[in-house]
Amino acid sequence: MKTLLKEILTLIIICCSFLIFQSCKKDKKQTHNTTQTKKEVIKKKKVIEIITESMDFQISDTIPSGWNTFRYINKSTQTHFFLIDKYPEGKNSEDAKEYVAPVFDKAMKLINEGKTKEGFAEFANLPEWFSEVIFLGGSGLLSPESTGETTLYLNPGNYMLECYVKMSNGVFHTSMGMVKDVVVSDKDSGNSEPKADANITISSTDGIVLKDSVFAGKRTFSVHFKDQIVYESFVGHDINLVKLQSKTDLKNLENWMNWADPKGLIEPAPSDVSFLGGVNDMPTGNKAYFTAIVNKGIYGLISEVPNPSEKNLFITFEVY
Repeated sequence: MKTLLKEILTLIIICCSFLIFQSCKKDKKQTHNTTQTKKEVIKKKKVIEIITESMDFQISDTIPSGWNTFRYINKSTQTHFFLIDKYPEGKNSEDAKEYVAPVFDKAMKLINEGKTKEGFAEFANLPEWFSEVIFLGGSGLLSPESTGETTLYLNPGNYMLECYVKMSNGVFHTSMGMVKDVVVSDKDSGNSEPKADANITISSTDGIVLKDSVFAGKRTFSVHFKDQIVYESFVGHDINLVKLQSKTDLKNLENWMNWADPKGLIEPAPSDVSFLGGVNDMPTGNKAYFTAIVNKGIYGLISEVPNPSEKNLFITFEVY
């Protein structure tokens, strides 16, 4: 009898041990799956970094297509942005350096000398193919030692990054080396379109329209380009997020946003504002996003065009 009870007890212990082992194995598997899911989420959130330390764009030569978030890290002492250009087939940054930059440099030199008419006449010397260049977004202006994020969709192809803010002597950053060729591959990023906390529309007719209240924290803004036109400064409208101070000279800020003005888009940038990024020029119908950390206070959304407030392309809003 004792032997039988001992055998039964042993059998029970074995069964219990087996069940515990299976349970632990299942828990381990679930933990592994959870870890995998977290890794997949983290992988999906990866961004493409662009770093500027001086007059450069440090970015991979090849990036995936589809939706991508570009984290622009401005480590330099100057204000910058990046604009994504789609040049005609067979053209790249070398063509920009040889045939485009010299024209802008000479034109700006004449404008700075007060010879505005002669300066603008110089643009007639741009190559015919320059009219085929398409601007496909990028970041807004970004103050020194700042980081901004812009999310947009790119199809496979060859592109170029540029920044044409001006040095204190009036020379464009493009002429100082801020151009970079980038290949967008056939491989899709796998990223999905972001969700926005606040929605912006921009057009030549209605100007900038911010449709939602904005609260303090890390916020993502969508930007829908209802239309796009070329303004008197040869560029289209864009969105730049700027933190204002109580004594910010708004008229000075507006004047500075016009690169064609001798004192426009030139270093140093206005000291009473902070540029926090945004979305650069895009064609009609396009949509992009930018993310920024905003604290309570007064902010502005402004386009890089002459006299933006007259075009409803400069608005202010409060972050609560």
